[in-house]
Amino acid sequence: MSIIYIQNDITLQPRRRGFHLITREVLEGCPELRKIRTGLAHVFILHTSASLTINENASPDVATDLEAHFNEFVPENAPYYDHTLEGADDMPAHIKASTLGSSVSFPIREGRPHLGTWQGIFLCEHRNRGGARRIVVTAHGEGE
Repeated sequence: MSIIYIQNDITLQPRRRGFHLITREVLEGCPELRKIRTGLAHVFILHTSASLTINENASPDVATDLEAHFNEFVPENAPYYDHTLEGADDMPAHIKASTLGSSVSFPIREGRPHLGTWQGIFLCEHRNRGGARRIVVTAHGEGE
């Protein structure tokens, strides 16, 4: 067995505001993960107004409810925001991104993500028009 190191940049298509399942895009953008028998993958987003999370991928209601909660939890146009030049959705986007985080990690087993039955990787787009988002997948582990 040998140790494998992988690092791929992936550009995600622009999406509307909300929580979007991207597990398939991560795997398609990093096919070398199949070479890792036992390892770890780290996914990092190169933006400050979007975030990543791992959550339930079976019911679309979960993504809808997460978006509704975060919009209630971090409202637009709060009177104490100073950072307002980029629009009413910008400062709340930064707060949401800081709350959820800029990365997720998952174990790799036999060349596949070793996630729970109902778990998936989500892009959390916090801007109304965030544009294409870039992520970096870095993985390492024992290979074939």
